[in-house]
Amino acid sequence: MTRGGCINAVTREIQAQDPQAKVQADLASQIVTLETILSAEQASRLITDAGFPVA
Repeated sequence: MTRGGCINAVTREIQAQDPQAKVQADLASQIVTLETILSAEQASRLITDAGFPVA
């Protein structure tokens, strides 16, 4: 994840399933923090489907 567009893509995917979700990203460390009702598996799948790796 290297640009604001990437963060927006992840945010759109997560908020499409949980409109109240909060998504924070640190570009330097490439870490995304979520506050969501989605399970970790659901969120991971959405992020992966958007084209980003999940560790």
